[in-house]
Amino acid sequence: MDKILEVRDLAVSFETYGGKVQAVRGVSFDLYKGETLAIVGESGSGKSVTSQSIVQLIPMPPGKFESGSIIFNGEDLIQKSEMEMEKIRGKDIGVIFQDPMTSLNPTMKVGRQISEGLIKHQKLNKKRAYEKSIELLRLVGIPNPEKRINQYPHQFSGGMRQRVMIAIALACNPKVLIADEPTTALDVTIQAQILDLMKDLQEDMGMSIILITHDLGVVARTSQRVVVMYGGIVVETGTVDEIFYQSKHPYTWGLLSSMPKIDADNDEELLAIPGSPPDLLDPPKGCPFAARCSHAMNICADEMPKYTTLSDTQKTACWLLTKEAQSIKQSETVMAGGSISE
Repeated sequence: MDKILEVRDLAVSFETYGGKVQAVRGVSFDLYKGETLAIVGESGSGKSVTSQSIVQLIPMPPGKFESGSIIFNGEDLIQKSEMEMEKIRGKDIGVIFQDPMTSLNPTMKVGRQISEGLIKHQKLNKKRAYEKSIELLRLVGIPNPEKRINQYPHQFSGGMRQRVMIAIALACNPKVLIADEPTTALDVTIQAQILDLMKDLQEDMGMSIILITHDLGVVARTSQRVVVMYGGIVVETGTVDEIFYQSKHPYTWGLLSSMPKIDADNDEELLAIPGSPPDLLDPPKGCPFAARCSHAMNICADEMPKYTTLSDTQKTACWLLTKEAQSIKQSETVMAGGSISE
């Protein structure tokens, strides 16, 4: 498969009154043509900052690119000016934002909001852009698009607003679609419809999707590969099957254990990961998950482990997988009764 996007050692920080927040700390991943890549993790893990960095939607200041590169079509997007990025956003890379009600302009009819990108990037006149907007609303499953195109966002339901956002993002046939929590606050029936719609459109248009989510059920339904983030770094990557059935990082185990299971007993409690995410004003120098990990060793808090390559598609940053851990096991006690044999 051909790579369409390469993110390498991306580091993004924010200057605040309390100090520098190191939101993203050396993130790397690839996106291939025609695939769906899911980025998962708790709130505050750096998922949205990573995705927004790709299209330079990080406000600067207070945001700052500390290091790294984002290669798209052979060019580093970080080095692009705002004027150059305006030619890429919407045209080559589309974005579905997390909350359609706040992302859509409440003072503009949805038809005008869809038409803007068509007029700017595809140089259509207003009449043709209007006709194309109706086609897009019909494509994303909005009934009676000839009438709906002249309505305002508040006249649409949550699911319909999300469909409008998808129409805007797909208006110029982008090569990459970034979907940031596209099913947040939608009921499960509408969620399924939105996910099926995105999958069908991906197959028809051949685009690649970066799906930002904390819902592992959505990941299992839509994605081919998964990036697991925690504390601003990537702790594990792999195919969906590898992450769900052969994961090796304790944080990934915690995420999977917190999922409800259809065959669980009625009195079986959901497991929760104890503790809180690290303070990225002063991130830990070792593994960011060490303070919450029942398998942590002394070295976990002192030094960040390197990635262990488990297959052509899976790698994990955990001391439990290193040769050094075997000797450490002989001399140190695993905290909280954990065992590295797991």
